[in-house]
Amino acid sequence: MKEKTIIIAEAGVNHNGDISLAKQLVDKAAEAGVDYVKFQTFKVDKLVTKSLSKADYQKNNTANNDSQYDMLKKLELSKNDHEVLKYYAQEKGVSFFSTAFDTYSVAYLKTLGFEHAKIPSGEITNLPYLRAIAKAFKQIILSTGMAEMIEIKDALDALMAEGITKENITVLHCTTDYPTAMQDVNLKAMLHIQKEFDVKIGYSDHTLGIEVPIAAVALGATVIEKHFTLDRNMEGPDHSASLEPIELKNMVNAIRNIEEALSGTGIKEPVQAELKNRKVARKCIVASKEIKKGELFSEENLTVKRSGNGITPMKWDEIIGQSSSKDFDTDELIII
Repeated sequence: MKEKTIIIAEAGVNHNGDISLAKQLVDKAAEAGVDYVKFQTFKVDKLVTKSLSKADYQKNNTANNDSQYDMLKKLELSKNDHEVLKYYAQEKGVSFFSTAFDTYSVAYLKTLGFEHAKIPSGEITNLPYLRAIAKAFKQIILSTGMAEMIEIKDALDALMAEGITKENITVLHCTTDYPTAMQDVNLKAMLHIQKEFDVKIGYSDHTLGIEVPIAAVALGATVIEKHFTLDRNMEGPDHSASLEPIELKNMVNAIRNIEEALSGTGIKEPVQAELKNRKVARKCIVASKEIKKGELFSEENLTVKRSGNGITPMKWDEIIGQSSSKDFDTDELIII
């Protein structure tokens, strides 16, 4: 039976530094029925150098030419913001979650009572960060955008060296491009990760639309992460590659439907709902014209039609050549 997929609605920095917008994102995540609404926790001074330029997708979705430092400084959530959002999410019936982007933020998130942590793709080669995460949390979600298989192995080794068991790690396949083109998804790489490392797998999606996360669930993803926004036309680095609220809700509903579709026994056999349709869908052997008692059954006087319960056409060869035990009218079920 397919276990329930954990669906993480990635609000990220789509609050634009405004706590009221962040609350609205929580509202929409709760309405969509996701399991977690996730934000990002960072101290810009500990995250980027002041001279680092923005990525191309960030330049394309922001109006000014400021640095990545200046852009992210406006999107930094305070400790008070985190606490407000945590309790607001609880009131709305959805779990609050956040990704730490530096070791200072890892320590802070631990104080909020989280039992698990998400390692973003950009930190998969950050050994001090990996060690800090492993010491603070015992359940880890590891995103693998931009990574080679050897880098995933090294990250897993680093986590397990600090006592994290493989059973408590979920590895997300991911393509770090916003938005990700369909030809760059390489979704079956998720299965490669599972086979190579014997871990639970999931998918962090940056494509436009909802098709790929749904397909990932059908392939065995146990965690789905997807960016969402209140409005894709808002200014900010991640809005344009995010789902709008109705799309998020549609994705959740589709994933839950896929879980239902995968919840059977795995054995090919008719389900109870099908059995009542056999009488009207399957064919039986009937008389194609009047047949007199004692006449031999032949291909000239027999045919196959939908006709309710009768002799299955799979016994055709057995019936041909037998003598009729009674008179039969046209379309009458053959009995012997």
